[in-house]
Amino acid sequence: MYRSYRQGPYRQKKKKKRTSGRRLRLAMVAAAVILLAALLGLAAWLTAGWSRVGNPAGPECEETAGNGNVFRTEDAAGVEEAAEAKDLAGVKEAAEAKDAEAAGYRYTTAAAEEQQAAETESAPGNSSAEDGQTVLLFAGDVYLSDYVLNAYDAAGGIAGVLDEGIRGEIAGADIFMVNQEFPFTDRGQKAADKQFTFRLPPSRVNILREMGVNVVTMANNHILDFGPEGITDSLSALDEAGIRHVGAGENLEQASRLEVIEAGGIKVGFLGVSRVYMDAGWAAGTSHPGVFSTYDPSAALEAIRKAKSQCDYLVIYVHWGVEKETEPQEYQRTMGRQYLDAGADLVVGSHPHVLQEIEDYNGKPIVHSLGNFVFGSSIPETELLKVIIEDGRAEVSVIPCRSSNGYTRLR
Repeated sequence: MYRSYRQGPYRQKKKKKRTSGRRLRLAMVAAAVILLAALLGLAAWLTAGWSRVGNPAGPECEETAGNGNVFRTEDAAGVEEAAEAKDLAGVKEAAEAKDAEAAGYRYTTAAAEEQQAAETESAPGNSSAEDGQTVLLFAGDVYLSDYVLNAYDAAGGIAGVLDEGIRGEIAGADIFMVNQEFPFTDRGQKAADKQFTFRLPPSRVNILREMGVNVVTMANNHILDFGPEGITDSLSALDEAGIRHVGAGENLEQASRLEVIEAGGIKVGFLGVSRVYMDAGWAAGTSHPGVFSTYDPSAALEAIRKAKSQCDYLVIYVHWGVEKETEPQEYQRTMGRQYLDAGADLVVGSHPHVLQEIEDYNGKPIVHSLGNFVFGSSIPETELLKVIIEDGRAEVSVIPCRSSNGYTRLR
């Protein structure tokens, strides 16, 4: 009616004179009609605009976040790429909108995730393991780089480093193990002629604890980046945090020591060894600190034979291979098979920083590399290895993840 009135002919008819009171009433009615029509027109315009911007109806529709970022709500890969950009916080804010769930990613605030995690932990039957099952979870290289620390500090907790899905997998496992690719120390001298040297203050051990890490291997090519003090201080920090450790020590006896953890009614044993380090002085000896070396595998093989009688399931975590090489070296294949022949049930590898294959050898797995789990590097692809032990059998599976800018999430 309003458009017809505005665009159609308007004819005035001669009328008899009315009183001034009637003219006033007619003027008020006309004004009200005009105002109502204007409001209806505005509502129609807003509805059309929202259907174009905020309520996508097809593949060409886009959603605009409040911070100016634009992403296609039906394109999950686009959101994933945006989440890797430097403006991660802005993308997370956009993804908090209801329509972001259509893209396959759901981001919440750190406070909300921490509250949900606390509620989950306080609920009975939190573990995903069924009766009679033991669930083991393994991740690759962990270095608390500046990217990781910034993400952690900005979120005020581990929700800024690991997404809800990964934290759920860790909470559902009986034991979670990683490679600690750095020492906890404020002391020591930087290793000479070494391109990359890492260390973290011992106070930051709380991040590993918040991750849910139960045991680490320290047998790698960074644990002595700042000398033997790195091993001494790391052992103290981990012990204080209640985190078990293998692969390095004040002497060979401690570095080669078997760590046994009871979980789900069985005893799980852990050993850590390294075939990658700077020089011979990094190998632990009878009277000096270092890593449990496996350049000559005989000592590791003997440790495996002894350990087999002390546990029901034996894991050996080994630092080996060549950085950024996606194919294992031939010596990795040979050595991994030797470990299993000696009595190990699972071989987990680290150091290449990229994913390498999982090899089946006589029904037992050799996991050559799980990549960088929490590192903050430019190599995003990583995996969690999940092992479910039940009735003497082990079921092995991988959980794909993606890590960038200090934040790791399920893929």
